[in-house]
Formats: sequence, structure tokens, C-alpha cells
Amino acid sequence: MQARTKSLKFQRSKIHSWGVIALQSIEPEDFVIEYIGELVRSKVADLRERRYEKMGIDSSYLFRVDAENVVDATKHGGLARFINHSCDARILPNCYTKILTVEGQKRIFIYSKKHIKVGEELTYDYKFPFEEQKIPCLCGAER
Repeated sequence: MQARTKSLKFQRSKIHSWGVIALQSIEPEDFVIEYIGELVRSKVADLRERRYEKMGIDSSYLFRVDAENVVDATKHGGLARFINHSCDARILPNCYTKILTVEGQKRIFIYSKKHIKVGEELTYDYKFPFEEQKIPCLCGAER
């Protein structure tokens, strides 16, 4: 899969802090990049999230794979961890995730949802659960 990764660039984002920009045109349904990190149990991820907050790490990169497992890309992740959230499915996001089992291990792959132009920032819906204290979303959607 690594050989198929699209040409991407890490840079400052208008949405939130850092983002990932396409350096090449990407067609709909193309594989873009794999979200990599350390696979840990949910309980370990919960402990790490609290520890990261206490350490002042304002962005943790925890991606839930299923009820028992989370990929923690906070300290040992790849470029995909910087792809920002977009919550308006009518306009954005331009990517989506697929969790596939490869050689017995669940992995996270990011695919394009539509044509992505050179210089366009990549986004996908993080599908956050409803929370009392919402994380502010700066994706630019009307809602």
C-alpha cells in the first residue's frame, strides 16, 4: 500500500493547525494514504488520552478501529494523522476511511470521495460521538 500513497504535503491549515495538501490530482475512489500508528486496546487509549492532556499535548491522534482497539498515532504516526475533520457531507469531506483486515490485523485506509485538485486540503468525517463539551469545528461548514 505504501507504494500507492499519493504525493502529499504537510503544511499549516485554515481548518485547524496543521493539514495535508494534495500535490497531485487524485481521482474519486483512489487510495490516498494509510493511517498508521500503534494499535492499542481501548482502555490503554483512554489512559493515554488523559496522560496526553496532562502533558499539555493539545492534539492527540487516536483513531478507534472497533470496540476493543484504537490506533494511537500521537507519537508514532504517519502523515495521515494530520488530515483534518470536515463535518458537512454535502460539500466536504473529500475523503473517507475504510477499516480493512490485512493478514489478520485491522488497518485504516483513506480513500478519495471525489476529485481532489492539486493544492486542495484533504479532509474526512471523524464521526465523533455526541459530546456535552463539543470540540470546536473550524471546517467551514454552515452547520
